[in-house]
Amino acid sequence: MAFLPIPPLDPEQPAWFPPASQALADPNGLLAWGGDLSPERLRAAYARGIFPWYSPGQPPLWWCPDPRAVFDTRRIHLSSRFRRRLRSSNWIVRADTCFDAVVQACASAPRPGQDGTWILPAMREAYGELHRLGHAHSIEVFDGDRLVGGLYGVASGEMFSAESMFSADPGGSKVALAALGHWLAGWGWPLVDAQITNPHLVSLGAQAISRGHYLARLKVLAAAAGRPGSWSGLAALPAASLAPVIPD
Repeated sequence: MAFLPIPPLDPEQPAWFPPASQALADPNGLLAWGGDLSPERLRAAYARGIFPWYSPGQPPLWWCPDPRAVFDTRRIHLSSRFRRRLRSSNWIVRADTCFDAVVQACASAPRPGQDGTWILPAMREAYGELHRLGHAHSIEVFDGDRLVGGLYGVASGEMFSAESMFSADPGGSKVALAALGHWLAGWGWPLVDAQITNPHLVSLGAQAISRGHYLARLKVLAAAAGRPGSWSGLAALPAASLAPVIPD
């Protein structure tokens, strides 16, 4: 990767990253390459608004795009039609009860325009370790005992960075996102980082803000105590309870 005009990361300095202002404009946000996916490096990255994303055969590539896609935890949008469907739903939402299964489902989910997955075995292993240390979390939607949707991501203080989500049944990921927003808003966490915007995320309420604005917010939120440790003790949330509290 020496041909890329970005610096390599030093394996001996897992907490070091170049300033986000040095990220490339094309491809948008590419900042550094190399290093590893150790818990220390991942935690340092997310606290700075940086995340890994790369393809098979590449070393880790590290990104901090501009603009940044974020959700206001109080304004995640579900359509009126979907909310009407939720009112009669028997789905239940839990947290941190099957993290590895959620990550595997996200890795296996077909994506329009994508061939394969960026959630490689090394990524699954790394985020699994971060989960066991209490810093990565999953939101899981169940129909009885069957997992029908979910998402996972990394908490840095009072910022949650969502990595990926999936639906085994239509709407499963929407419910997971709405439940995440419900819990985070209740704790006073204002934002969910969604990294890069797309039409689907916009339909759910994502907004694009400048990297500078995002990093300024993150600096304050990442310094907060947050909720390290497992979130599995959260009371199961009936999906139907989300219908009246999510604004149109």
